[in-house]
Amino acid sequence: MSETFTTQEPLHPGGVDGGVGLTALLVAAARAIETHRHDSLAQDVHAEHFVRAAAASAEWPVRIGQVPEGDDNPLWGRFARYFGLRTRVLDDFVLGSVHDGARQVVLLGAGLDTRAFRLDLPSDCVVFEIDRAGVLAFKQRVLTVLSAAPRTKRVPVPVDLREDWVTALTSTGFDPAAPSVWLAEGLLFYLPGAAETYLVDTVDRLTTGGSALAFEAKLEKDLLAYRDSAIYTATREQIGIDLLDLFDLGPRPDSAGRLTARGWSTSMHTPFDFTRRHGRGPLPEPNDALEGNRWVFAHKPGP
Repeated sequence: MSETFTTQEPLHPGGVDGGVGLTALLVAAARAIETHRHDSLAQDVHAEHFVRAAAASAEWPVRIGQVPEGDDNPLWGRFARYFGLRTRVLDDFVLGSVHDGARQVVLLGAGLDTRAFRLDLPSDCVVFEIDRAGVLAFKQRVLTVLSAAPRTKRVPVPVDLREDWVTALTSTGFDPAAPSVWLAEGLLFYLPGAAETYLVDTVDRLTTGGSALAFEAKLEKDLLAYRDSAIYTATREQIGIDLLDLFDLGPRPDSAGRLTARGWSTSMHTPFDFTRRHGRGPLPEPNDALEGNRWVFAHKPGP
């Protein structure tokens, strides 16, 4: 119940009150809206509590009925539906990988992800959540108030991905010799190209056969070409988040090709592929900021 939080959480450096951390609240609001839809693709009962608990987002909608234009609103309609679709697709990817034998789930830039609480994961599965300490601390405060209990073992790993996150991860029990599934959801386009390459190479180094990785990429050579798109404009004007100021605007590496060259099997899809598969979600439109988005799924062959 949103009234649980009578006062909003104080702002903490490195938390969710600004910069990329604020985008975690945007995605949580989108998941809340998706949760309350009659044709929901993904359920996250915790999402609206994160939104209400932070001063920056306390007045944002958590149901599409709270938006005067409803689904015609580019931010809370189309963009939120995109995040809802992405949540469902990556949920399915994690569950499929666990069904195939992975027992370690690593969330890179976990943000306000609640898969350890939402998904029907086996009891011997471990979910590692890597993000900055301020983000994880905010999330934990909200979850504690809700008395939320994970469905499987959950291990927060408070470290910035620009620091030595490998040592932080392996020191909390991650086993490189056991199959794992990794998500980089809404992460890589905030990183410089060299940092993305390092991250992908490190995942390759830390995974054994039977492991899997899913990540989101952007293919546009010039992201600023879509500066006046409906999605970016609405996000700037309605909630003050300028995504193009947060994205790294330099050249992007071919991470999918890099994994393929190292023996991984990879597939790349547009979000619209899954809109058509599920019968709901965004479809292409003119001057579309989603046009260059790709979802990449990679599997490392077993022995």
